[in-house]
Amino acid sequence: MKSTHTRTSPPAALLVVLVMAASTVSALEPVEPVSATEAFELPQPEADEIIAYGPDARQYGELRLPDGEGPFGVAVIVHGGCWLSAYDQGYMAAFAEAVTALGWATWTIAYRRVGETGGGWPNTFLDAAAAVDHLPELAASHPLDLDRVVTVGHSAGGHLALWLAARPRLAETSPLYRPRPQPVGGVLALAAAADLEFLSAQESCDNAATLLMEGTPLDHPDRYADGSMMGMVPLGLPQILVNGELDDTWSAPADRYYLAAAAAGDSVEKRIMPDAGHFELVIPDSVHWDVVRKALVDLGQALADN
Repeated sequence: MKSTHTRTSPPAALLVVLVMAASTVSALEPVEPVSATEAFELPQPEADEIIAYGPDARQYGELRLPDGEGPFGVAVIVHGGCWLSAYDQGYMAAFAEAVTALGWATWTIAYRRVGETGGGWPNTFLDAAAAVDHLPELAASHPLDLDRVVTVGHSAGGHLALWLAARPRLAETSPLYRPRPQPVGGVLALAAAADLEFLSAQESCDNAATLLMEGTPLDHPDRYADGSMMGMVPLGLPQILVNGELDDTWSAPADRYYLAAAAAGDSVEKRIMPDAGHFELVIPDSVHWDVVRKALVDLGQALADN
């Protein structure tokens, strides 16, 4: 089905204050990363459509379509926030607008999180899977190209973005297994919380990984085998990992995954965003956001070449 959908471009002045401030900082002064509070207070442009993929209140996605008739490749955008109910997808809205402006249809998914009814193991994983598996139904009424689907996630969402690409490897006996999962052709993982065993041991983000899995790796080795990325390589598809230069906390789990994936023979790259902390990666007006933009372009080209 063809569409003549038109949209308003994201505001060019978004975060202009932050950009101007960054441009005037002396090279001798330390760069102060954007805080979580600042990131969550950014403008949140509305989606074109909000569509349910399941009966629960958190089982929905935000769909945005580029200008033109399509069909468009789909970027499934997965928000972070340590898998906790205190955080939702709102802070990713401007990011989704920017990705859509690059020519991708974007499907920003909500899911049940730790601290709310049904959140945590296994439903956080199953919700993310159900949201992606809803794409064929969306394609029946929207101009989507399901041969070009990538997952794009930030922080805890980076972990889920990688997991969504890896889940065809799950055994049929796994509680996370679902038949005929929607294929994913590539992953862009931003500050990915990919190594759950490491995060559990470090008790990072108020011990969020242990809460997500409802126990440690010693308590539930089978859950970590199915839900952490360290034992799920190789994925067999292109992956680009981006971390902020100043993001010490979340670089370690991404680096550990990168080494494991590379050792397994995966097509995986690691890129660094200069002068960036954790949140600049998803703020399109960040001074060095071109690192993320180029990663998206390169990932799209990798899909076209395969």
